[in-house]
Amino acid sequence: MSRDTKPNGDFDDDAKPNGRPLAEIKDAVLAAAKAMHARGIVEGTAGNVSGRVDDGTVVVTPSSLGYEAMTLDDLVVVDLDGHVVAGERSPTSEKGVHLAALAAHPEAGAVVHCHAKHASMFAVARQPIPAAIDEFVIYIGGDVPVCEYHQSGSDPLAAAVAAALADRSAALMANHGLVTIGKSVDDALHSALVVEHNAEIMWGARLLGAVAELPAQARTDFAGVYDFVRHHTWRG
Repeated sequence: MSRDTKPNGDFDDDAKPNGRPLAEIKDAVLAAAKAMHARGIVEGTAGNVSGRVDDGTVVVTPSSLGYEAMTLDDLVVVDLDGHVVAGERSPTSEKGVHLAALAAHPEAGAVVHCHAKHASMFAVARQPIPAAIDEFVIYIGGDVPVCEYHQSGSDPLAAAVAAALADRSAALMANHGLVTIGKSVDDALHSALVVEHNAEIMWGARLLGAVAELPAQARTDFAGVYDFVRHHTWRG
């Protein structure tokens, strides 16, 4: 039996949140931030990364610092209320999205926000990214929804994103970009790359004519696999 389930098979909301040691999380956040920039899903100082520490705090990337120059000493540790507990720099101005997602979903260990080109096209068009490939449903949970527009850095935006991630590993912020969660920092980054890859395929499929949806039963079955993996394996 997974340690986050009860004997009757229900999910245990009181299970300890998914976290890792501070040094491990700092290494992972920095590596993901640099990889995000290297893979071209952010430009300049846009986007941000966070990872949950096993003491309940969260490591986040700093505000207004280029990824190429970023070091471990530049990372900031905050509590779930957003108060800085370690670090000399200011945390990302979008820390609210990260903290709301981690607070709402204790099985998640990390959050990535990026401006990947094709995913952002869907965000600007305010259209969900279709889940028309079965492996995509298994990994992300289904179509990537679009949250209603709220100003960057605002509490309503943070709440909307957290709600959209209840049964998905990804959500779009209208007229902004992409947010993903995962069991680890690497997993959240991989989700962002998977979504961007899929967004490009869906964009191309529409140019060819239309996106053919998966059969309803396949979508339901694959979404069930996603749900099981997320709630039975992410925390151990």
